[in-house]
Amino acid sequence: MFGVIKPFPSPIISGRGVDVDFPMLAGCLALLGLGLVMITSASSEVAAVNSGNTLYMMTRHLIYMIIGIFACGLTMMIPVATWQRLGWMMLLGAFGLLVMVLVPGVGREVNGSMRWIGFGMFNVQPSEIAKVFVVIFLAGYLIRRQQEVRESWMGFFKPFIVLLPMAGLLLMEPDFGATVVMMGAAAAMLFLGGVGLFRFSLMVALAVGAVFVLVQAQPYRMARLITFTDPWSDQFGSGYQLTQALIAFGRGEWLGVGLGNSVQKQFYLPEAHTDFVFSVLAEELGVVGSLLTVALFVFVSIRAMYIGMWAERAKQFFGAYVAYGLAFLWIGQFLINIGVNVGLLPTKGLTLPFLSYGGSSLVICCASLGLLLRIEWESRNNMGSEEAEFNESDFAEEPNHGR
Repeated sequence: MFGVIKPFPSPIISGRGVDVDFPMLAGCLALLGLGLVMITSASSEVAAVNSGNTLYMMTRHLIYMIIGIFACGLTMMIPVATWQRLGWMMLLGAFGLLVMVLVPGVGREVNGSMRWIGFGMFNVQPSEIAKVFVVIFLAGYLIRRQQEVRESWMGFFKPFIVLLPMAGLLLMEPDFGATVVMMGAAAAMLFLGGVGLFRFSLMVALAVGAVFVLVQAQPYRMARLITFTDPWSDQFGSGYQLTQALIAFGRGEWLGVGLGNSVQKQFYLPEAHTDFVFSVLAEELGVVGSLLTVALFVFVSIRAMYIGMWAERAKQFFGAYVAYGLAFLWIGQFLINIGVNVGLLPTKGLTLPFLSYGGSSLVICCASLGLLLRIEWESRNNMGSEEAEFNESDFAEEPNHGR
């Protein structure tokens, strides 16, 4: 199992200590810390009623954080070339997990959706794993078929032979939000991979048409689409979540009501510690706290894009495409979750990376961070080959983390 891990060199095992992109690491750790504080506050009332312990969900979230940090460290020790070599296996594994979650008795149904596989006290959400595995597979495809992708229709359509069945499995759960994020990241990667503007525009048009058809196919989706434009027209029905979220933003004003003093978390706002944790944050920390949080999200997203750019300059194109894809996954989830919270988008269950309560999302975000840090480290040290041999003398100079 650990054969893919090389004990040396790696960003966390070297003769000069921990050698990582500290600005990126610091930004994500700040989000993790803020998330722990907000989960403690937002979940206290629900946890007290459901388990008798106000810190129950905070404790579980802390356990997931520890697992996530371990996953981040483990991912940093795996060479990028190994991820490229195992791309097909990970894609097949993603398909297997998405099929398993739909099997009665294996998948767990929560709030009408079959999105989780239960392992004792913990649930695993395959869609979170599948999104990252799709990015890794597609990055490998763009390397192998670069000329074909740029010059022919066949190279453009081939990825969709894989992506569309996976999107279908996600919609069967149903998980519309994960489908949109995955397909959006894939489209962005194809565009950066050299797909012509005409073909890209056609893809966007087909995607918009598909979204329209999917919304029309399910009455609850159409209800959400109509309600979010005027949630007060049915504030105790389909517009309830959004109206309560907007009340939270209104109560927060500029500086907030104070940490732990949210009223909306007291069973007014459903899913206050998961999908709508940003609303509780806005109520308790106000506009200033909300904007600082958004600034942190913008920073880590832009930094991830820069990591991709640095890898591309170092001629490490697989790492570059993976970094771009992971950045687009984060950006998609940031925009959709915050857009839903402020009423700019229809209500959709999608976690806020690094902040929301949810074990699978948190662990996968931490693992993605580890992969980004590994890509940055390899590009900075010109380690383009898994087979290259290195020793401590190759890393004698102090690194320049600020780029």
